[in-house]
Amino acid sequence: MEMIETIREHKYNSEDTWMNSAECKKLNPELFFPSDGVGVIEAQHVCATCPVKAECLEYALTYRIEHGVWGGESERERRRMLRARRLAKTSVA
Repeated sequence: MEMIETIREHKYNSEDTWMNSAECKKLNPELFFPSDGVGVIEAQHVCATCPVKAECLEYALTYRIEHGVWGGESERERRRMLRARRLAKTSVA
């Protein structure tokens, strides 16, 4: 519940206007902070049809949001994506 309150209190800037078009805006935020795999799947079903799925995922990756389903990806999936990005940067450098 604490993470949900933090998100509600977040001060959005002009770059965050995509959030106004998010499917999750119409739903209970707790759906996107599940405690089990079944809950993750339910949240991902909502994200699958969201018009701002890509923006949401990038937001979570950029700001290193550790909890919840963002852009259709679970916490674990986002950690893997961040790790892959780090490895890609180090192999190019």
